[in-house]
Amino acid sequence: MDESGGSGQPRSGTDRPTKPHAGPTAHTTDPTTPDPHENGNPSATPSTEAAHADRAGDSAQQPAADDDAQDTPASDGTGTPAPAEVPPTGNETGTGDVEHPPAPGTDPRAPADLPRPEAPRAPHPTDDHRTLAHSGAPKSPPPPQSPQPRGGLLMGRPFGVPVYVAPSWFLVAALITWVFGGQLDRVLPELGAARYLVSLFFAVAFYASVLVHELAHTVAALRFKLPVRRIQLQFFGGVSEIEKEAETPGREFVLAFVGPLLSLILAGLFYLAMQPVEPGTVPGVLLAGLMVSNLIVAAFNLLPGLPLDGGRMLRAVVWKITGRPMSGTIAAAWVGRALAVCVLIGLPLLTQSGALGSSAEDNVGMDTVMDALLAAILAAIIWTGAGNSLRMARLREHLPDLRARTLTRRAVPVETDTPLSEALRRANDAGARALVVVDPEGTPLSLVREAAIVGVPEHRRPWVAVSGLAQDITDGMRVSAELAGEDLLDTLRATPATEYLVVEDTGEIYGVLSAADVERAFVKAMARPS
Repeated sequence: MDESGGSGQPRSGTDRPTKPHAGPTAHTTDPTTPDPHENGNPSATPSTEAAHADRAGDSAQQPAADDDAQDTPASDGTGTPAPAEVPPTGNETGTGDVEHPPAPGTDPRAPADLPRPEAPRAPHPTDDHRTLAHSGAPKSPPPPQSPQPRGGLLMGRPFGVPVYVAPSWFLVAALITWVFGGQLDRVLPELGAARYLVSLFFAVAFYASVLVHELAHTVAALRFKLPVRRIQLQFFGGVSEIEKEAETPGREFVLAFVGPLLSLILAGLFYLAMQPVEPGTVPGVLLAGLMVSNLIVAAFNLLPGLPLDGGRMLRAVVWKITGRPMSGTIAAAWVGRALAVCVLIGLPLLTQSGALGSSAEDNVGMDTVMDALLAAILAAIIWTGAGNSLRMARLREHLPDLRARTLTRRAVPVETDTPLSEALRRANDAGARALVVVDPEGTPLSLVREAAIVGVPEHRRPWVAVSGLAQDITDGMRVSAELAGEDLLDTLRATPATEYLVVEDTGEIYGVLSAADVERAFVKAMARPS
């Protein structure tokens, strides 16, 4: 349930603030001092995907831990949680619902979650359309664009989506060249060493067909207004990274089916192209190989188990019947795991029996080992993909628990020349845990970083102005109090920072959102049973 409140309109002057109205509160004597009422040590959860470039800075002093409670950072250096990348297993350190800030007049348990001291960060990209807290926001030059994660060699941007070739593709291209070259030696022995050039051309043409398969998914996703992060060609095919789920089971079905459909269409086109070509020639062999390979790609992807396209189609059907996307995911994921076991056991048996076209006498020795290895790799990919699909569905199911309004800390506005000790005294009187630096008109300029406060010895705080410890507020650091779930995480991920200014739709300051608090709530939400 959303809690009402906020810090209210920032005030100018040096007089003590009036009693704050309802909103996020915390009983504390110092924003940098752990609350003795906190009973538990939240664990740090690093992001595992390189969604943001690592940033290094000057080292800062590490705060001493309290005997009764410890301030454990929950930030990976970027200060921004990565929803899809935080592993739901292994890092689940707590259970229960996301804690909501208590209203004034109660005895709240203030979280003792302070990020480690760190050097000031470079500015990050801003969103020009973000609502400002007040008119007259500080002008600043555009910050540099943060590097985006790469997936190998960039080949182009069809439909605006980057296409990468992973390093593993070169390994599979060499493997295809070697295997297909051996087959060409039996069919066209007169080619000699040139057969490997023909085989390399086949490998490239085959993966071009895979790219068409993935582009079909991409075009359908863009048609449904779903953002596509990138396409990556890998060892065992391609991946279209669609960042959001389809809104309806019908769209989910279409989104999954268009890939195998395009592979079937390509197989038909290669079959038609074979008709006027003599079978025993290089073009005839290439066209036949491409036709068969696209048929195999279509048939394999239509198998009804996640993470294959057929599994997503099964998920859409169960979703339509039950009305619950999670039920569809569970059903398709377990079918995918059963499929992985079948591939692990059945593929070598089919090969040995000669059911796949070769005689049983030929499938001995090294061929048997290669078949078993291929089956094990395919089974591992299917099993792992099914598990990842379950974890992603569980993540999306719990994302609505993350709401900016309930995670925001009360903030106290202070002017730029306010001594740190005086600012902390005001925060103590207001029951706040964040400081916002404002100009004389009350326009927010910057946020005082908790990590910087920790690095200032207590005896020096009367001589240190808060402006020297603050980070300028960019448009990307202004977060609407109404954001929740995936929209909230997408906003934080777009502009990595440790603190964000939370504002109401009217522009009034609501408080300060700590990325550590969001990540901790994310881990707690993921620990809850589905």
